[in-house]
Amino acid sequence: MEYNTTRNDLLMREYGRHIQKMVDKLVKIEDRELRQKSANAVIELMSFLNPQLKNMEDYKHKLWDHLFIISDFELDVDSPYPIPSKETIRAKPQHLSYPKRYPKYNHLGRNLESVIEKALAEENPEKRQGFANIIAYYMKLTYSNWHKELVHDDAIQNELSTITKGQLEFNNRPFVKHRNEMPERDDYGSGGRDRYKRNFSRNNGGNRGGSNRNNNRNFKKRY
Repeated sequence: MEYNTTRNDLLMREYGRHIQKMVDKLVKIEDRELRQKSANAVIELMSFLNPQLKNMEDYKHKLWDHLFIISDFELDVDSPYPIPSKETIRAKPQHLSYPKRYPKYNHLGRNLESVIEKALAEENPEKRQGFANIIAYYMKLTYSNWHKELVHDDAIQNELSTITKGQLEFNNRPFVKHRNEMPERDDYGSGGRDRYKRNFSRNNGGNRGGSNRNNNRNFKKRY
């Protein structure tokens, strides 16, 4: 009996242990023609085990790459595609350099500063005013999201004037719905139940004795 502790590590788990054993035997086949024929059969079997690869572009190329990866790049067969190597498959990506540009106003972010720069460089007065209105709306929205409360338009205008040194002014009143505002009650709330109770008590208020019991019995039958 074989235990997982005595087996080799699975290089590609999606194909399972049996495919890896087949590939290990492929590497040990001395006859090149038989090895090539067996490799083509293993490729077909790999496509059956992972039919989702057929939805990918050039999936045959990916199957052949997987075959060489499973063999730890020791399989010597002819491939219809360029044979990969360890250096190309397992190469580490280059270090990604992050921009070291810190926004001047952290609570507004770098993107809004870029929009303000474009607004200040705009020569068309209508587009410039449109930029100012959009910037004011965004500033009010970010303030409401971060501080959980609404802010007056004068405070937004003062901050915008400070940032742009008085070069931008918005001429609208940016409307931002606060997240903590309670929704309006509809017509199907408790008022409808109270109105039903009043109508029911008025209809049955004058009945006495057996007539009251009959009305209650009829009410139960109806509802």
